[in-house]
Amino acid sequence: MNIDKVVSEAEAAISQARDEAGLDEVRVRYLGKKGELTALLKSLGNLAAEARPAAGAAINSAKQQVKSLLALRKASLGAEQLATIVDQEAVDVTLPGRRPALGGLHPITQALARAEEIFVGAGYEIVAGLEVEDDYHNFEALNIPEHHPARAMHDTFYFRDGMLLRTHTSPAQVHVMENQQPPIRVICPGRVYRRDNDLTHTPMFHQIEGLVIDRGISFADLKGTVTEFVQRFFEKDLELRFRPSYFPFTEPSAEVDVQCVHCLGSGCRVCSHNGWLEIMGCGLVHPNALEMSGIDSEEFSGFAFGMGGDRLAMLLYEVDDLRLFFENDLRFLRQFN
Repeated sequence: MNIDKVVSEAEAAISQARDEAGLDEVRVRYLGKKGELTALLKSLGNLAAEARPAAGAAINSAKQQVKSLLALRKASLGAEQLATIVDQEAVDVTLPGRRPALGGLHPITQALARAEEIFVGAGYEIVAGLEVEDDYHNFEALNIPEHHPARAMHDTFYFRDGMLLRTHTSPAQVHVMENQQPPIRVICPGRVYRRDNDLTHTPMFHQIEGLVIDRGISFADLKGTVTEFVQRFFEKDLELRFRPSYFPFTEPSAEVDVQCVHCLGSGCRVCSHNGWLEIMGCGLVHPNALEMSGIDSEEFSGFAFGMGGDRLAMLLYEVDDLRLFFENDLRFLRQFN
């Protein structure tokens, strides 16, 4: 029974093991149920009775020695593996850090900010207003009484208590007129809500409405303001045309078409090949609207206009589907960073 030889072979095998799997194979070969040292223990019955105790003690000592060698080699392999990981994943803390990717302003936000900057530069104040309004400020104070057919134009989101999501930013103008005497010069940008959803409409969209009230305000002032704004916003010398229209809040009223910003009037897909794009509605403030807000219509006059912020962004950035602005596709939005 050559126990020393078995231990020597086990020690050599343990030192040659390169990973824990190889080390486990050595353990099974020598200490497993069918291992060599286990087999030596089972062969004790073949020895004389007086030789068995000493042989058994020697085999058990050999097993403990092999177990110790296995434990030491396992610890050594773990240290080597850790050193390899540390070496491979070492970080030079003196290197500059990786900057996180920066986001950008939404294209509609950029378009609104562009318009606001133009009007603020012309002396206008910005009034945000409330998104949840009462029926009076959203309709009646704008010369749209309960029986007025113009209410059919607005498919409104109503609440049970008679409040509603504003269908335009005009109520903000009413609040200004109720709390401030002329001269008034404000723009009211913000979100508005209507039950609508297609290529050019969404249930929530943005408007920019303007109001000027003072003595001697005429339609000529309105035309000059709109023309100057359009040319500065699109940075092009574009032609405008004013078409007679109807809005309860203004009289006379007009819709404004701008020469197509893409084809400059020659006709393209964006303008349906007619060379013009509708951009806003406008007019002189109706005397009834002035009187209901406590402003003397005999002494003061004014003009108002309203345009879609989303529409402005579509024209400025040549986007043909309004829904792209609200789908949050980063591939689309990163183009405007």
